[in-house]
Amino acid sequence: MTLIKTSNDIDNTLLNPLQTAYWKTFSDTSEILLIPPWFVGLLQLDSACPGFLSCRLRVEKQTKESVTLTWALGRHQVRVWHLPFRLEILCEGEVMVTFNAKGRLWFEKYINNKSTACLSPGPSSIGADLCLQGFSHVYGLPEHADSLQLRDTRDGEPYRLYNLDVYAYGLYSRLGLYGSVPLLVAHKPDRTLGIFWLNASETFVNVHYSHTDHQVTIVPANNNVRPETDVHWLSESGVIDCRVLLGPGPQQLFSQYAQLTGYQALPPLFALGYHQSRWNYTDEADVKAVDAGFDRHNIPYDVIWLDIEHTDGKRYFTWDPALFPDPAGLQQHLEKKKRKLVVISDPHLKADPDWALYCEARDAGHFVKDREGRLYQGSCWPGESSYLDFSSPACRAWYSSCFSLNKYKGSTPSLFVWNDMNEPSVFNGPELTMPKDTVHYGGWEHRELHNLYGFYQHMATAEGLITRSAGSERPFVLSRSFFAGSQRFGAVWTGDNVASWKYLKISIPMLLSLSVAGIVFCGADVGGFDQDPEPELLVRWYQAAALQPFFRGHSSILTKRREPWLFGEEVTVAIRTVIQQRYCLLPYWYTLFHQAHTSGLPPLRPLWVEFPREQSTFSVDDQYMIGRALLACPVTERGVQEVKVLLPGSSEIWYDIHSAKTYKGGRTLSLPVTLDTVSVYHDSQTTYCLYCLYVSVQTYPFSLQGAADGELYLDDGCSFSYRERKAFCVRRFNMLSGHLKKKQNTFLLFYLLLCATDIEVAHLNLKFHNFWKENASHTMI
Repeated sequence: MTLIKTSNDIDNTLLNPLQTAYWKTFSDTSEILLIPPWFVGLLQLDSACPGFLSCRLRVEKQTKESVTLTWALGRHQVRVWHLPFRLEILCEGEVMVTFNAKGRLWFEKYINNKSTACLSPGPSSIGADLCLQGFSHVYGLPEHADSLQLRDTRDGEPYRLYNLDVYAYGLYSRLGLYGSVPLLVAHKPDRTLGIFWLNASETFVNVHYSHTDHQVTIVPANNNVRPETDVHWLSESGVIDCRVLLGPGPQQLFSQYAQLTGYQALPPLFALGYHQSRWNYTDEADVKAVDAGFDRHNIPYDVIWLDIEHTDGKRYFTWDPALFPDPAGLQQHLEKKKRKLVVISDPHLKADPDWALYCEARDAGHFVKDREGRLYQGSCWPGESSYLDFSSPACRAWYSSCFSLNKYKGSTPSLFVWNDMNEPSVFNGPELTMPKDTVHYGGWEHRELHNLYGFYQHMATAEGLITRSAGSERPFVLSRSFFAGSQRFGAVWTGDNVASWKYLKISIPMLLSLSVAGIVFCGADVGGFDQDPEPELLVRWYQAAALQPFFRGHSSILTKRREPWLFGEEVTVAIRTVIQQRYCLLPYWYTLFHQAHTSGLPPLRPLWVEFPREQSTFSVDDQYMIGRALLACPVTERGVQEVKVLLPGSSEIWYDIHSAKTYKGGRTLSLPVTLDTVSVYHDSQTTYCLYCLYVSVQTYPFSLQGAADGELYLDDGCSFSYRERKAFCVRRFNMLSGHLKKKQNTFLLFYLLLCATDIEVAHLNLKFHNFWKENASHTMI
């Protein structure tokens, strides 16, 4: 459903041009249905009618007070009441969502102000409330350092969506962080639905649960009072563009949201390996020494990173001539081992009139301006800087061209990119960001598009890397700032965290919230960016992060060095073990990202996604599912000797993947742990490659009467051939009475042998590439 604010000053069938530009980045084939005076309505997505309104709405009932519309088989209805205005969405006659239930629909009228160079409408706030009937658990609205389930806001501040550079951010806070996704997901045993409030200006969201105890986990079965959750949205500007996703299940909702905002980009295989980073590795010799250290200690890794100090005076797209005199040679040194280099590229450019790149951007009009039409300048790492206006298509195209091999001197095809400080961060700006009255492309004030700034840089960077390879190679781009749809361009991380147990613990619900909201390629800096972790904390953080999508160790220039071999042999062995286990699971992770790329399913899932009817899972945010096969419960507290693990599913049998002990589901267990313990459990009804079957051959006591199934996806791991030439392989495995089908078993045995001699991604790529030369390009079973 789309409800668009209108006034006498603008065409009531048009979106704000910024909104239109955002939707043009997707395949939008939606239709518009006119509904009384102030609104244009669109019911977009429904389980019985997938896609963008391929089913026509029809009038089912009409009275003096209301009109009821339906579509497809008539299972769902929309009832629009005239006075007072409200809109109800029903399923089989039962109201699920009411728009304007509390009469909080609000918008300030635009003023046609032609006295300045910018399109400043004056007061232009908008707001609306929705009542989610039957729901008492809601999630989403990242990014906040808070619990997975959204808390009732009556006892404090609303959730704020406003991208900001927040160093060592406070915990259990509703204040905005680096990115914003205005998606709220509601779940109950028989229904999952979503509310997507498309607005890039500063937004506040209040959540009110109807229960007196609004943190209630399980609604009593004999409670006849139907729970409700009221959600009130308030944005500084823009239009009311609100989409209701009807599910009915979590999988359908994720697919519907991906249809709206885009599917997760399929990352190159190396990006799912381990990344080693620091602000900053000193010079080329330092990088080579760290690289050799991983080889010497037999620890696999795929990517090493360089922060701002690698540049010439913090001028991006340059190299410090003394510290990095031969950057191409450094990359070639790494590439011989099939390893990659990532460098940083921030959105500001040093205001240096003697720097050709700065002059090129300035003369082409690619910078943000102030209210008077002059170049806006703010302070960041280089000192006085100008900020690129990524809302401009011309600026994005120019920025993308800067990554070409002939323009970015010293770069090679094995160089990839990291966008930082792109909230945007302005050291001398209000709240360390850009003033709201600065002016962007088309005359729009920054307040209108603030939360889209980093999204557009992420887009331009990814496009630059794709163009660099003439469209043949997949990019890898990490961005700190993000918005709905950023998943189409690469990965994000949770920013400047701290080396403490509390930050390790909060990283899990933060990543689950991102995953629920479609930002599925996500991670947190291993060990904490700020301060120095104790050895136990570092080991536990590696154990947790190895079971999360984006796996990078990163730390501040103010911290001690923390390469995995610097803390003694016991710590080195523990870290080596979990990184090797990550690589053993890489085929499974890659298969999960293929599913995210094609169906919208996140690799990292709250327990309720896989066990939607079990209310005991609805508030759990210290453990999670990796796909549908593995349950992870990382240790996040110092010195613990046992952990409590909820194993859902009363009919499930769970296997500890390390000890092969079996546990019956549907209960919470207290299980002993040591420093070496990584609590991961396998659902006996699934198979997964590589790790499960490697272990199961030796120790897993699969029931001869049981059945299990799973899937393996393979391609060349780096190019778009899977898309352009259908050069990929999907194998589905079915195990019955302890045996795989003969053909499946032969393929799996071949694949295990292919992987057995070397677990590093780079070597796996090489061998698999040879396999592809000798086999058909597209096979499915």
